[in-house]
Amino acid sequence: MKSKPEILVVDDERIVRESLFHWFKNGGYAVATAASGAEALEKMAGRPAELLFVDVKMPGMNGIELLERIKAEYPAAVVVIITAYGSIESAVEAMKKGASDYLIKPFKPEYLTLVMEKIDQQLDMARECNYLKAQLEKKTRFENIIGRSAPMQAVFDTITQVADQDTSVLLTGETGTGKELVAKAIHAKSRRAHHPFVALNCGAMPENLLETELFGHQKGAFTGATHPRKGFLEVVNGGTLFLDEIGEIGMKMQIDLLRVLEERRISRVGSSQTVPVDFRLITATCKDLEKEIAAGRFREDFFYRIHVIRIAIPPLRERKEDIPLLARHFLSKISHETGRKVDHISQAALKMLQGYRWQGNVRELENAIERAVVLSTGPLLGVDDFAFLHAAQAKPAPGGSLLEMEKGYIRQVLDDCAGNITRAAAVLGINRVTLHRKIKRLQLSRGPQR
Repeated sequence: MKSKPEILVVDDERIVRESLFHWFKNGGYAVATAASGAEALEKMAGRPAELLFVDVKMPGMNGIELLERIKAEYPAAVVVIITAYGSIESAVEAMKKGASDYLIKPFKPEYLTLVMEKIDQQLDMARECNYLKAQLEKKTRFENIIGRSAPMQAVFDTITQVADQDTSVLLTGETGTGKELVAKAIHAKSRRAHHPFVALNCGAMPENLLETELFGHQKGAFTGATHPRKGFLEVVNGGTLFLDEIGEIGMKMQIDLLRVLEERRISRVGSSQTVPVDFRLITATCKDLEKEIAAGRFREDFFYRIHVIRIAIPPLRERKEDIPLLARHFLSKISHETGRKVDHISQAALKMLQGYRWQGNVRELENAIERAVVLSTGPLLGVDDFAFLHAAQAKPAPGGSLLEMEKGYIRQVLDDCAGNITRAAAVLGINRVTLHRKIKRLQLSRGPQR
């Protein structure tokens, strides 16, 4: 049995509101009423109706103005205009602006029945369209990566081509573009899919700790090594090792990893014995490694070992058509996780999100949706719910030294992110380690300044 739409009747005449209320109530519909456009918007913010009957002539906000607001903020809502016999031109204007039909006062019950039959057919078509859109959106997801833009489809094609090749893959792209998701997708489609996927951020730890994490250690190898421990190169056995921020590792570690890739054997720290290892290596970086090679900070032989296949992941600004898909996905996910009933993003808000520059890419977008959901006061996210983005996007005022401008901008981003280093790094387009270094160099505090 198909569900009946929830109805909102908007008319300043009490007799019209009450007659329509009882007619719909007797027909088994859930119906509410509002005496003005402002009251209607309040009720829509609390519980959006699927179908509205709106009088053209009302004091304050008239029916045409309310229609425009409704179609801007709730594009899926169906609006029927109520007009007097001598104001047919108003009904025509309303139809041009998105109304689905009109009723002429005084209206006869049989004509109202005909209008409802037509609206029911329209809503059925809309529901079918939404179902098909949902099915299409499923096809735009590739192992938890969302995108239907041409750049992302090219990434999906490359993943499919290289997944079973077992060669080393280098993922390049800005911070927050989803490099680890791509690495997981390659692993999931490879012959190693039923073995471990181990991810390690090389920029998040000093080199001596990174060495023991990768290679493991023997008992007594250093102070505190009270028992032998396998490193990730052994733990990943048969699976895929993902090393993020590979451009941050030093020369010694590059040499050690190069030897492992050539010999497929390792020695734990503090041991002279070697053990065989079997893994596929995927690395990622937001740095230009060719420039690092030219500057003498990255070994050319190691570079050629890790980038047999390179996949460049586009920044969000180059795939703007994916932003509505991503925003709706994050809204659904975050609303479910937080238990908040926030169901929609207005078209105006989506357009604004598409125009934002997203320096932190997909990660920053997800953080923005989460913040908007947590602070929202109703089921619809509008432009005002993302006002905090304007402050983050503001450019530093001209004047002063470059160092002062950098310090001011980082201070501003830290304030906007309430001192959250991970989020601030995503907004700035750098990794957490780099941000910590800048905070220390610029003598900044992590907490927001009042």
